[in-house]
Amino acid sequence: MSGLRRFVGQPVPPPPAAQVVERCELCGTELGDRHAHLVDTEHRSLMCACRPCFLLFTRPEAGGGRYRAVPERYLHDPDRPLAIADWARLGIPVNSAFFLRGDAGLTAFYPSPAGATECLLDLDAWADLIGRHPLLAQAQPDVEAVLIRCVGETVECYLVPIDSCYQLVGTVRRYWQGFDGGAEATAHIEEFFADLRHRARRFMPAAREA
Repeated sequence: MSGLRRFVGQPVPPPPAAQVVERCELCGTELGDRHAHLVDTEHRSLMCACRPCFLLFTRPEAGGGRYRAVPERYLHDPDRPLAIADWARLGIPVNSAFFLRGDAGLTAFYPSPAGATECLLDLDAWADLIGRHPLLAQAQPDVEAVLIRCVGETVECYLVPIDSCYQLVGTVRRYWQGFDGGAEATAHIEEFFADLRHRARRFMPAAREA
């Protein structure tokens, strides 16, 4: 083959891959890397949105309730930390999971190489935790979740936007290798939680959270 190249000229390199431009899924406006999201409650999916479209749906009744703006708050409650025993009672088979309330009630998912995997949840144990940890009851249905992670003797618990949970799911899917995930996946997951700690502000039960 190398001898034939004299007669057919140099191979033409393939054209560069077209850059994917994200656009608002309601109005088509081009979006930046960091942008807002809406939840389509009818199709149970996330939608990318520009700021004006996002603001249209910050009230639950807007648009008949089909589209809901994903809030941008991150909360933690260092005064009432979860214990290892609390996490164990939930019966989650991995070290992190997020808990989402919707029309079907409370559902638990954990990030896995296959995506967001639903898992069984001990509802009695969850109800007991809510009684002692008020942050767990503050997540808005469909658009916010409680994200809990247990590593060693430490249990981290945050109230986060639902798109943050799917960012974690995407990180696991992209980088996980082998049985334990590998060094690259571990590094990206740690980076995700470091950013979460930086964003989270203290939950004040006596105050009305915005």
